[in-house]
Amino acid sequence: MAEPVIAIVMPCYNDSEVLPLSVERLSGILDTLVAAGKISPQSFMLCVNDGSTDGTWQLINKFHKSDPRVKGVALAHNRGQQCALMAGLMTVNGKCDAAITIDADLQDDPAVIGEMVEMFRDGKDIVYGVRKSRAIDSWFKRTSAHAFYRLQRSLGMNTIYDHADYRLMSDRAIGLLSEYGEANLFLRGIIPQIGLDSGVVAYDRQKRAAGESNYSLTKMISFSIDGVTSFSAKPIRMIFFVGLALLLLDIIVALYVFTSYFSDRTILGWTSLMLSVWFLGSIILMSIGVVGEYIGKIFSEVKHRPRYAIRDTLWD
Repeated sequence: MAEPVIAIVMPCYNDSEVLPLSVERLSGILDTLVAAGKISPQSFMLCVNDGSTDGTWQLINKFHKSDPRVKGVALAHNRGQQCALMAGLMTVNGKCDAAITIDADLQDDPAVIGEMVEMFRDGKDIVYGVRKSRAIDSWFKRTSAHAFYRLQRSLGMNTIYDHADYRLMSDRAIGLLSEYGEANLFLRGIIPQIGLDSGVVAYDRQKRAAGESNYSLTKMISFSIDGVTSFSAKPIRMIFFVGLALLLLDIIVALYVFTSYFSDRTILGWTSLMLSVWFLGSIILMSIGVVGEYIGKIFSEVKHRPRYAIRDTLWD
């Protein structure tokens, strides 16, 4: 393959502290790869401002003026990382041979971008960045992440273990991704479904270069729920089996109650009654919540509203 045009797509949300470091590091990598003849001098970086409330967009404007390779797209509102990634990929679609998505915090090691490009030049349409270990994570985050991946596999989802959103996609893969019109985006589940030839590059995840993470526990839980309910109907089926198990338990309890009644051994069972009511009430509410998640997604999908709106663009 001739020197490919590579686009680095970087979603940004209140990343004014880390963005100068990110742009400097990624610009240096582009320079190195161009000098080595591995990518075209027309390669560039696209910063997607996801409705930041700090000086992120002003910094992107500054970088664009000093280096036209640094381009920018500003979303009208904060739409979340998945929509920001999609906006960036759709913006560079047709303008590059391949795009690499990476977070602005530099925790995903940019040093392996060269390996991704080599695999692309060898014919891979998708190259996944996969963490070698989770040694720098807290015990809770490491345990919950592994549990989430196991849950995804058990529900039949085809996701890449320990892969986030650090990946290379060819222009052909991006074109196929554009045909997925769902409003509830979970790219880690969608992209493996594309089915093109893929490869894996392993790397050591680093600590955040600067600033604080904007990814709270609440956002992580919400993202996990979206991932499961967007790709599997098994939770609803599980509700049925829980109900079936409770029905069998009810039959056993009914046999015990009738036996006690005809044996004149009945007593006031306030404690057992209260426990049963609370237990069954919790199951019912949880079941309604799971069904509600799916109904909510149907509600979002049938309206066919745009996933994001672009407010401004920096592109020469």
